[in-house]
Amino acid sequence: MAASLQTGLVPLITSSPDPRETLASYVALYLREEVQMEGIVRNISAFSRFLEAVSFSHGSTLNISEVARECQVKRKTVDNYLAVLDDLLLSFQLPVFSRRAKRHLVSHPKFYYFDSGVFRSVRPTGPLDSPHEIDGAGLEGLVAQHLRAWIAYGNKNCNLSYWRTKSGVEVDFILYGQDTFLAIEVKNSAKINRKMLNGLTAFRADYPEAQAFLLYRGNERRLINNVLCLPCERFLRDLVPGQPIAAGSSDGLGTGHAK
Repeated sequence: MAASLQTGLVPLITSSPDPRETLASYVALYLREEVQMEGIVRNISAFSRFLEAVSFSHGSTLNISEVARECQVKRKTVDNYLAVLDDLLLSFQLPVFSRRAKRHLVSHPKFYYFDSGVFRSVRPTGPLDSPHEIDGAGLEGLVAQHLRAWIAYGNKNCNLSYWRTKSGVEVDFILYGQDTFLAIEVKNSAKINRKMLNGLTAFRADYPEAQAFLLYRGNERRLINNVLCLPCERFLRDLVPGQPIAAGSSDGLGTGHAK
């Protein structure tokens, strides 16, 4: 999983003798030059600034006005650039889960680059950037990639979204379909604390029918307050299209309370 977080899952890159160098070339040639050669974007400098600016929204609620300010273009231009990324399958957005909502929810979608390696490659870093925060966004995006693949290759009539109240209570992923209702929170931490469960607890208070999962960087599988806490890497490896997610995983688990 560590390699996937750094260089992603694009076959051309993962099969390369030097994935990091190939990833850098991929971003430079495809995301910038090919877009320019095809005439999709006229101002490649502004588009390059946009690619970096929108990377700060990876795994976060998308604020188009803020992105426009960061890359010094009009809001309509950012809308067009987002449409370009979407058309080229270079990004995706998740809507807010609002079915039978009992709370005031945000309305903006969450943004993700299509691949965790591409995100890492375009995301600027500096003294003010937290590596832990960047790793967390990359991890969440990697989980999103796998969940989308699980839906697509399993022919699931299932929607992927997220949940966030206007007061800031959030669950990273909601999977909802005819026989699926899951709430999944992703944490870039080897330990679990009570605060990490707040979003899932609030969601299950509104939707007790949902199964709740917390994916983290630790090694233990635990059941805490009806939330199944699983090592993220193991969860991703066990994700098989056409098979239920984490079916029977609560058997033999340790139980307890988070601190």
